[in-house]
Amino acid sequence: MAKQSSLIFISGGVRSGKSSFAERLAANIANQKKGSLHYIAAGQSSDPEMEERIARHQKDRSRSGLNWQTWEQPKDLKRLSNAFSSNDVVLLDCVTTLLNNEFFTADREWEHPVYQSKVKESIFQGIQLISETCHTLIVVSNEVLNEPIGKNALVFVYTRILGELHQLLVAEAKQAYLVEAGIPMQMKGTKRT
Repeated sequence: MAKQSSLIFISGGVRSGKSSFAERLAANIANQKKGSLHYIAAGQSSDPEMEERIARHQKDRSRSGLNWQTWEQPKDLKRLSNAFSSNDVVLLDCVTTLLNNEFFTADREWEHPVYQSKVKESIFQGIQLISETCHTLIVVSNEVLNEPIGKNALVFVYTRILGELHQLLVAEAKQAYLVEAGIPMQMKGTKRT
C-alpha cells in the first residue's frame, strides 16, 4: 500500500501570517511525533527588503525556542530528497521564491514552453520526493493570483506556472489552508487535533 501523502499546503497573501501559522503547525506535529524540525529556506539575499524578510524569519524561529535545522536551498529541491527521515517535520518556505529562483537563472529562458515545463516539474518532483521521505512536509506559498496581471508576458507566464503548481500541490496534499489576516482557513482535509 502506498504511503498516504504527508504534504500540507499553506497559501496566503504577503504578510498574511501564513509562515507563522506554518511554523506553529510544524512545531505541533513534531511535538506529537517526537520528530525533528527542519526548515527549507528558499530565499536568497538579493535586496534590502529580502534581507529584512530573511532576518525576520530567522529571528522568529530563534525566538520560538525550538530546535530548527535550517537548509538554505534556493534551487534544486531534489538535492535534499535524502536528507530527512520518517520522523522529520519539514517546512518549505516558499514556493513563490523557489519559482523565482528557478525561473530566472538564465536570461529569457522563461519564454520557452519546454523550459517552463521543466521548471514546474522540477519543483513539483522535488516536493514529492521530500514528502515521501519525511513524516510531514508543510509547503508555504504566496497567493498572488488574485492580482491583475496586465499585459506583461513575464508576469503572465510566472503566474500561470505558479497557479499550475498550486493546483498540483493541493491535489497531492492531505490538507490545504488559506491564511488571511492571520486566520487560517482549512480548504482541504480533516482538522488536526
